[in-house]
Amino acid sequence: MESHHLRFAIFGNTYQTKKSASIRQVLSCLKRHGADVLIDSDYYAFLLATDQFDMDGVRVFEGDAFDADFVISMGGDGTFLKAASRVGPKQIPIIGINMGRLGFLADVSPEEIETCMRLIYNKEYVLDGRKVIQVEAQNTEFVGPAFALNDVAILKRDNASMITIHASVNGEYLTTYEADGLVFSTPTGSTAYSLSNGGPIIVPGTYVFSMTAVAPHSLNLRPIVFNDDSVVTFDVESRSHNFLVAIDGRSEKCKEGTRITLSKADYKVYVVKRRDKDYFSTLREKMMWGADGRN
Repeated sequence: MESHHLRFAIFGNTYQTKKSASIRQVLSCLKRHGADVLIDSDYYAFLLATDQFDMDGVRVFEGDAFDADFVISMGGDGTFLKAASRVGPKQIPIIGINMGRLGFLADVSPEEIETCMRLIYNKEYVLDGRKVIQVEAQNTEFVGPAFALNDVAILKRDNASMITIHASVNGEYLTTYEADGLVFSTPTGSTAYSLSNGGPIIVPGTYVFSMTAVAPHSLNLRPIVFNDDSVVTFDVESRSHNFLVAIDGRSEKCKEGTRITLSKADYKVYVVKRRDKDYFSTLREKMMWGADGRN
């Protein structure tokens, strides 16, 4: 069967050897289709160090110096988030092959790799556009990308006292949080850190962001949901005179007095989804809704 020519850029988990097992199947499948294959340099070095792979014809790239029709993320949701940060505004659709545990974003199981590739080449898939948060820090330059697909968390930096966060929405004062931190989440990230702190589950495609306190001093501070066109600012006070901004789990250090501004980014991240796999079935499966714990 003749296949149309596609280019794939592959990112992967570089920490656990067992999570590299399915890459052999992916490479073999892509080779049969005559695809161009590019592999992130760190992942390429990891694969060569852990096993013997047929890398004939594979090209290696550094950083964001790549272009492709699709990106393949080999790992869990954490690997997917890192791949999404590297894709950035390129808007290349991402296929998440789940070598982890939960897998809301990386929802293609290793057993489904062949099926997934067949659907890609037959164009039997949908692209799910996910909103992204843009982060701006006054007079501070972040080390990594200032964009989050899941969430942005304002957190205390040490184990001492809680921090004070003065929050405003569209220039209007909202309230002051005395807490260990605050999680600002997209619908995509609502089932991650936000949920573990009591935040709401928000269906992807909903035009909102949510904000949830981490261990608040007052129980009256409940999660709140905003229109995603809102611009939210935070002014932070800390006894240690510094705090952390965690962007999709990657921590950036900030000094007390640094104003943090969060808003909707001007691009989306596109996730490749199967037409027969809906969000609610994934939610039931991953959250184990309806499961009888007595069995």
